Formats: sequence, structure tokens, C-alpha cells
Amino acid sequence: MKVEDLVRLRRARDLIDREYPRPLDVPALARAALMSPSHFARQFRAAFGETPYQYLMTRRIERAQALLRRGDLSVTEVCLAVGATSLGSFSSRFTELVGESPSAYRARDHSRLAAVPACVAQRLSRPTKAGLEKRRAVARA
Repeated sequence: MKVEDLVRLRRARDLIDREYPRPLDVPALARAALMSPSHFARQFRAAFGETPYQYLMTRRIERAQALLRRGDLSVTEVCLAVGATSLGSFSSRFTELVGESPSAYRARDHSRLAAVPACVAQRLSRPTKAGLEKRRAVARA
């Protein structure tokens, strides 16, 4: 992959990182990367290991986790705050990536992360499918 393409892909990824609550689709992200939508989607996955949509949803779930840990917003308010339009889809994706429902996550004690800097807490709680598969394997053992 050319360096110029990586720079453009990072520009689109940065757009997702900044604007995750906004409606973002592949054509809009591809325009930011100055690529066609299909080429952009293939290159994004090759560069970052997940599709643009998967990356966007991971960012939204990360932010949702932070908001749910605070405990002052309902699950519905968090869903809307992170840009999800369907509470059902948001809850399903959250459960898939985190391993528990948003309500259960919100109700859990998060005090152990209170003394940890936010950037470290985000890294420790980053939702990934690989992490979910690892948790499932441990639970089966």
C-alpha cells in the first residue's frame, strides 16, 4: 500500500474518531480519503484490520462504555449520545463486543477504574471481538 493511501485512510479514521456521533457512511468517509467507496472499504480493512463500519461501531461502543460508567445517563440516552439510531441494534452490538448488556454494564461497579487515567481506562476496556471470543473460551473452560 502506498504511503499516500495510508495518509488518506488515516484522515478518514480520524474523521470517525472525531465525528462518531454523526451519521457516517462509507461514501462520506471515502470522499474524505479521496477514494472510491469500494476501494476505500477494501483499503481500510487491509490497513486497520476491520471494516469502516466495524471501526465506527467500536468507537461508539467505547464512548458508550465511558458514559455508562459515569452512571448519570440511561441506556437510551447513551445510545442517542453516541450516534446509534436503534436501541435494539446498539444493545446487540454492545453485548456482542463487551460481553454483557449495556444495562448490566451500567449497573456493574466501575470504581476500580476511577483512579485510572481516562486514556488508560479506555485502552483497558476497549471492546473487540477477539476479546469476546477470549472471554467465551475462558467461560467454557
